Amino acid sequence: STLQSLTTLMLERTELEGELPAKFFSFPQLETVVMKNNHLNGTLEFGNSYSRQLQLIDLQNNSIESSKVSAGYKFTLMLADNPFCLGIGANLPYCSNQEQSGPTDASQESCVPVPCSSDQISSPKCKCAYPYTGNFILRAPSFSLLGGQIHIAELKQSLEQTLQNLALPVDSVLLSDAYEDNLGYLNMRLAIFPSDQNHFNRTGIFSLAFVLSNQTYKPPEEFGPYIFIANSYTHFEVVSTGKKNPSRAGLIVGAAAGCSLLFLLLLCGGGYAYRQKKRAEKAKQHSNPFVSWDSHGLSGDIPVLKGARFFTFEELQKCTNNFSEGNSIGSGGYGKVYKGFLANGQIVAIKRSQEGSLQGSREFKNEIELLSRVHHKNLVNLVGFCFDQGEQMLVYEFIPNGTVMDSLSGKSGIQLDWIRRMMVALGSARGLQYLHELANPPIIHRDIKSNNILLDERLKAKVADFGLSKAFGDAEKGYVTTQVKGTMGYLDPEYYMTNQLTEKSDVFSFGVVMLEMVTAKTPIQQGKYIVREIKTAMDKTKDLCNLHEIMDPVLLQSATTLVGLEMFVDLALKCVNEAGNNRPAMGEVVKEIEEIIKLAGVNPNAESATQSESYEGGQLRHPYTDDSLSHYSRVVQVSTA
Repeated sequence: STLQSLTTLMLERTELEGELPAKFFSFPQLETVVMKNNHLNGTLEFGNSYSRQLQLIDLQNNSIESSKVSAGYKFTLMLADNPFCLGIGANLPYCSNQEQSGPTDASQESCVPVPCSSDQISSPKCKCAYPYTGNFILRAPSFSLLGGQIHIAELKQSLEQTLQNLALPVDSVLLSDAYEDNLGYLNMRLAIFPSDQNHFNRTGIFSLAFVLSNQTYKPPEEFGPYIFIANSYTHFEVVSTGKKNPSRAGLIVGAAAGCSLLFLLLLCGGGYAYRQKKRAEKAKQHSNPFVSWDSHGLSGDIPVLKGARFFTFEELQKCTNNFSEGNSIGSGGYGKVYKGFLANGQIVAIKRSQEGSLQGSREFKNEIELLSRVHHKNLVNLVGFCFDQGEQMLVYEFIPNGTVMDSLSGKSGIQLDWIRRMMVALGSARGLQYLHELANPPIIHRDIKSNNILLDERLKAKVADFGLSKAFGDAEKGYVTTQVKGTMGYLDPEYYMTNQLTEKSDVFSFGVVMLEMVTAKTPIQQGKYIVREIKTAMDKTKDLCNLHEIMDPVLLQSATTLVGLEMFVDLALKCVNEAGNNRPAMGEVVKEIEEIIKLAGVNPNAESATQSESYEGGQLRHPYTDDSLSHYSRVVQVSTA
């Protein structure tokens, strides 16, 4: 047989019929067989040569008429709703209705669970408590491929260890009720139990929510990225688990303590009241940092965030040395970017809006709302924000190697070879694919350009700057915007002329970035448009597709290594097709770049080691006519002078 390494067979609802031979179960590495809801019939038998690795055989709801299953097997067998189980086998254990809920937490400690009152739950350490609960969703492979309970136990141990290492008040963690949803994601019920007492306080819940929503916890690689949807937690008050009637001495002590406290409060008088008022104001701002948000003006409704941390102005002032020029690492129409060092040692980039900024309150709100709920390795991570003392600041993870534009122009001193450029293109494409296809609701970036793609310490691409991004429901993909926004040169001409914004507008912009990777030229330079120049020069019958004069000289120095150049340029030209319907989706772009990289002999999943003017609003004629390019070239020269 050529299937000696087969471990899992999933053939549910495939209209299979006939009798399964005994040797069917004899593949030496076979662990899981799920063939329920088919038309299998005849007699079921395993013989003596079945795989000793078997953990689950699920043949429910077939037409099996008899069974020759001998005692002593150690795997889970499920035969409910077969004719055999409706007759003479009705009382056999494998004929009862069973739910295949997948692996659950195998790490329950060997203790005797105690009965718990009200809605308390017994923890893995057999203590009654009010846990913090929710739905834990992981983009893992099918849980039947995870090899049983040991992997879930590994996940539980990893999560519990991380929470305790972060000095959170966690005693134990319980993962249960695992199942695979219709998207192929692994769903589990997560319960986190408090230490020292039977409930969490508000600080503990806030800290746990931040760690899980901000992806501070990193699960083992095989489980993939995750989402945690928390249940509401209301058990902040201390609940007594002792005797119902406290002693009289306790009442006396409590009354005396209360009287003493009241006396001290009266003695402190006005000074104490003043300090409490200030503390209350500060606490109110931390719990609702947008208390002064102008929701009835031009700023829109108060932002709705998921896990982003609030920083006071004083905190950011301190970590940037009072926003000193020595900490300044960049600037733009919105203001300046500063490098900062948080109290925990983390290095961050702080984008501080200035008065008259091109990024108003709506863009600020838009960016923190979107970035607080999207998490992907190719998207810049939002650490927190500041809306304090009239300031609007965004706090990001620090990305040390600047932008793709900086590298292509030579400004950063980082020279990207051909393979590295393709890997950067792949990383940014994966980030866009996540926004278009996996974010809920989908997000259109609207300002993809080489200046908005950053390179981390391993030269891995991270898409940044979500100020112009827009979230769309499925019914809104042909949404008509009231004002066109984007960056000229990267701006989709179809969107520009029709106001119809779709995810294909991002695809156009990304195609322009791909052409930049080949030429190291800005999209519009001296009245010439990069898309038109490459289309005109392209000749596949000639060496390097006749692009010698346009290509980046750095690439020409190593021309023998430009594997896949023609396919890469072809894909870029598909992305910049004039008609949005003829452009590929980002998922297709990712697959094609992966194939090109494979042709170059590189694993696409391996980890890596002059700017355009922003445009807002405009006419309905094509943006890249000769007259437009000539005018725009003059504008760029003025802005960079």
